Amino acid sequence: MAQPPIFSFEGLALQQGGRWLFGGPTPTSGAAPIDLHVLPGDRLALIGRNGAGKTTLLRLITGRIEADRGQRRVKPGTRIVFLEQEPDFSPYATLMDFALGGEDAPAAHEVEAIAGQLGIDMSRPAATASGGERRRAAIARALAQEPDLLLLDEPTNHLDLGAIDWLEDWLSRYRGAFITISHDRTFLTRLTRATLWLDRGTLRRKEVGFGGYEAWEEAVYAEEARAAERLDAKLKIEAHWLERGVTARRKRNQGRLEKLHQMRAVRAAMISGAGTAKLKLASDDDFKSKSVIVAEGISKTYGDRPVIKPFTLRIQNGDRIGIVGANGAGKTTLLKLLTKELEPDTGSVTHARTLSGVMIDQQRKLLEPDATVRQILAEGGDWIDVRGVRKHVMAYLKDFLFDPGLVDTKVGILSGGERSRLLLAREFARTANLLVLDEPTNDLDLETLDLLQEVIADFDGTVLIVSHDRDFLDRTVTVTLGLDGSGKVDIVAGGYADWEAKRRKPAAPAAGGGQAKPAAAPIPPPPPKPAAAPKLSYKDQRDYEILPARIAELEAAIAKGEAILADPELYSKDPQRFAAISKGIETARAEKDAAEERWLMLAEMVEG
Repeated sequence: MAQPPIFSFEGLALQQGGRWLFGGPTPTSGAAPIDLHVLPGDRLALIGRNGAGKTTLLRLITGRIEADRGQRRVKPGTRIVFLEQEPDFSPYATLMDFALGGEDAPAAHEVEAIAGQLGIDMSRPAATASGGERRRAAIARALAQEPDLLLLDEPTNHLDLGAIDWLEDWLSRYRGAFITISHDRTFLTRLTRATLWLDRGTLRRKEVGFGGYEAWEEAVYAEEARAAERLDAKLKIEAHWLERGVTARRKRNQGRLEKLHQMRAVRAAMISGAGTAKLKLASDDDFKSKSVIVAEGISKTYGDRPVIKPFTLRIQNGDRIGIVGANGAGKTTLLKLLTKELEPDTGSVTHARTLSGVMIDQQRKLLEPDATVRQILAEGGDWIDVRGVRKHVMAYLKDFLFDPGLVDTKVGILSGGERSRLLLAREFARTANLLVLDEPTNDLDLETLDLLQEVIADFDGTVLIVSHDRDFLDRTVTVTLGLDGSGKVDIVAGGYADWEAKRRKPAAPAAGGGQAKPAAAPIPPPPPKPAAAPKLSYKDQRDYEILPARIAELEAAIAKGEAILADPELYSKDPQRFAAISKGIETARAEKDAAEERWLMLAEMVEG
């Protein structure tokens, strides 16, 4: 007999910022009200784009905010605990004060037991604790409360690989129910058994873990596209352009994965025997001429502790270098040595004269909350220079999965993930041939991670990435620099899984006795090449190449015209100009619709 739910929300509707985030009072207000039921032992992934309302939904479950409509029911005796993404530590002197503060405080000995397993000193002052220390303290507090329903908002942010492994092990043995928001695909795949998909105000549920989510998502989009096609071809383009773009992006990424494997194979041929930290140079001068960063015998010691033992590395133009290791192992030190922000104790680092870098670090500068998106990207104007190419700000917003209508929205209204995406959009516009990314995946949704992988793969330069996101590294980097905390730097062709396999020994058990788990499976080899797609005619090929630029031009023209029509006095002052601009917008929209439809048809032919 099926067990009754421990939590239910029926007919949920919520208005936020003047719009209905979930549901609405009339059929024209958007999606239908949400129904949510959580059963004992549920292991749910909560998926949705930044700004879809994922964190808001968790807060509604806790009762911290009230819905405009709907009935919230909690089974008597059920303890709901929320691990927030950014809890407030300001009222507390130490991490332990935080853990024992507030309502429903756990027992001190329970907190200390979990903190010991996580390796965190709870007597640390809260004001000076690092992001990783605060995250571990918050985890210790949440788990020590012995929840029946655990709500996790980006639980792996700021955690190193050892702590992520410990948390995965704890959750695998946890008997209660949990709902988790996470961008960590490996974490979600290992732990979840069902998926909640929050999409355009609608909440769908399917009894498959995250491993089956993408196939489900594409099936839903495909059915919607078929339904739209039966109704109206124009509606199909306007309502499903982004969704079709997501599907096309994944198809393109298959080709990129194949290219990544090829690049890794080339780099593997340059690496000497296992366990060494030196790249074998090519016999000719071609490799040297392509080197953009050359580190010769560099090392760094703090006190008596060798953080980086002497090693040599030559980084070529086009390399994607991943740096992994536990917190405190020396990842940031190594990054600073390679970028010449820090001088080595021994050896030298040489940069190519033409090297020009952009760094996006985990301590991202706060964007001014009162500034608008337009001000952040285009200094208040309509145009932005994207790596030397002029582009309309609204068209560029679409490239980063934003609704162009947000162009004059204040930054403070955006979600944390949207602000991170906005910062990435601004930084990727700069002209550079070196990208330095320190924990770039924090706060990003899964579709933005797909986009980030695509941008990195297409970047015509060199990339250095520090990350704890195992799946992201496996899909992105050509070479991994692995630090085990002893000062030794392992150099491995491939991603995180390749580094784990190279070590050839299981990870040491956590201090609390948790069993180590096997390394994440490496990304599979590229699939067999499909039968050749029909060859395009000369005209088709030319249209396929030039239509994206033409679509961008039309979008810019439409946006410019709409901005002029936004003047409430224009019609009364100059009705003829108002009519001419309106007619021009109508013509441009018709041409854009036709261009998008043709490009999609050609893209399907090209991409199989």
